[in-house]
Amino acid sequence: MVKSAYKTFKSFIPATQGIFCGFQERNMRVHGLALALVLFLGIFFQITLLEWILVTIVSGLVITAELINTAFEEICNILRDDLGMSYSSTRKARDMAAGAVLVMAIVAAVIGGIIFFPRMWILISVLRY
Repeated sequence: MVKSAYKTFKSFIPATQGIFCGFQERNMRVHGLALALVLFLGIFFQITLLEWILVTIVSGLVITAELINTAFEEICNILRDDLGMSYSSTRKARDMAAGAVLVMAIVAAVIGGIIFFPRMWILISVLRY
C-alpha cells in the first residue's frame, strides 16, 4: 500500500517539472501574470462562486493550451534539428497550435471582461465623484 502511494506520488514529479519548464517560456510567464491579476481582481471584487468556477476553468485551459503549444514547439524543433526538416515545413503546425492558445486566451479575456468590467466600471464611477 505504501509502495503504491509512493509510486503514485513519484509519477507527479515529471508533470510538475514540465509545468516549471513551461514557465521558463516568455508567453507562459505572461499568462501567469494575467492569472495573478485575475486572482487579485477576484479577491478584490469578491466574485461569486460561479464566477470563481468560470475563472478557474478558463485560466486552467489557457495554461494547459500554452503548455501543449510549448511542447508542440519543442517537438517541431526536434524534427527540424534532428531530422533536418526546415522551419517552414513545421510552420503550419506551429501556427495552428499557437492559434489554439490565442482562441482560448480570447475566450478567457471575454469571460474576464464579462465578470470584471461591470465591477470596475462601478468602482471608477464611485471614485470619480
